Amino acid sequence: MQETHERIIVSVGGSLIVPDQIDTGFLKGFKDLVLQKVKSGFSFAIIAGGGRTARRYQEAANAVTPLSRQDLDWLGIHSTRLNGQLLRNIFTGYVLQRVIKNPTIDIDTDEPLIIAAGWQPGCSTDYDAVLMAKNLGAQRLVNLSNIDYVYTADPKKNPDAKKIEKASWAEFRALIPEEWDPGLSSPFDPVAAKEAESLGLEVAIMNGANLENFANYLERKPFTGTVIS
Repeated sequence: MQETHERIIVSVGGSLIVPDQIDTGFLKGFKDLVLQKVKSGFSFAIIAGGGRTARRYQEAANAVTPLSRQDLDWLGIHSTRLNGQLLRNIFTGYVLQRVIKNPTIDIDTDEPLIIAAGWQPGCSTDYDAVLMAKNLGAQRLVNLSNIDYVYTADPKKNPDAKKIEKASWAEFRALIPEEWDPGLSSPFDPVAAKEAESLGLEVAIMNGANLENFANYLERKPFTGTVIS
């Protein structure tokens, strides 16, 4: 009998989907791994980020007409929805046939995959992913980005920055700003971190380019990355 696993929430950074052009190599590898895990009993809710697509639209619009924070947010949100539609299409046959835009609505599906994207201004996709975890009763959330670890400081600016392999939510939140901003560069959104802590959610942050590493985490094997719980 096939073993049944809990549903895993996966936040896929836009930097992986569209680092510059759309990365079909990453998408093929990601699809193969996810479907392999589905066949072994896993199910996933996957939230798409906006990445460079969002930034390009925001910068272009701002160059013509200065935008409000809300307008900047909406451009980012629609970028995540475009990337989410791309993910939904590549998983045809295994996925709920619409991209979830509101992570708090009732989701009734037997499909092993759910694709979601940005919701509303003031909410990052990190926060949307945490709300999705709350909605579905998930206990683990994987944040696939372009960094190997969370560090005590920005390693590009501070050579003394140290990698963190395991941290409590209190320790992690002490390292990041208290407020979220559409252009914030943080390993995990501060508002999402506060909500994740209240849920007792385990969040793993890792470099999504290493898909074997992602597989190791799913199977609770040693992996390269940071776990916050």
